[in-house]
Amino acid sequence: MEQIAGLAAVVSVDGRPVKLQLCDTAGQDEFDKLRPLCYTNADIFLLCFSVVGPSSFQNVSEKWVPEIRCHCPKAPIILVGTQSDLREDVKVLIELDKCKEKPVPEEAARLCAEEIKATSYIECSALTQKNLKEVFDAAIVAGIQYSDSQQQPKKSKSRTPDKMKTLSKSWWKKYCCFV
Repeated sequence: MEQIAGLAAVVSVDGRPVKLQLCDTAGQDEFDKLRPLCYTNADIFLLCFSVVGPSSFQNVSEKWVPEIRCHCPKAPIILVGTQSDLREDVKVLIELDKCKEKPVPEEAARLCAEEIKATSYIECSALTQKNLKEVFDAAIVAGIQYSDSQQQPKKSKSRTPDKMKTLSKSWWKKYCCFV
């Protein structure tokens, strides 16, 4: 049984440390109630489907986008077509043909990305690592932009220089963790 898995790292973007925390949520129905717990502080969603799995592509608009928008209506989505190395694989094409299916055309995925208002669409392969770095680079940039846009209104309203002077000089010790 698949579980919710995670990975965390600190990366440097333009000299700025950025905490990157990936949460790979299980797609099975039995995790439907647990999965949204991972959405609470998400700055970006990498919405993945297999380019050789038409049903996983269908779930993008029918299941995943409505669920994400319900919990995080403004968070950016990057649509990611995985297993791009299998699009021309003869064995895979034969198996798909048995079910009267074909790989998801790149044009259809790009159109879907536009319809769901995804930030971008990227195809990649974990096996060959083609475009893998591009996926995470795009996620980091979109995540930073989204996070910054969410913080700006809060900063301008609540943290004026006069208000900051009244705070204890050691307030940060209670609320910040330096790594």
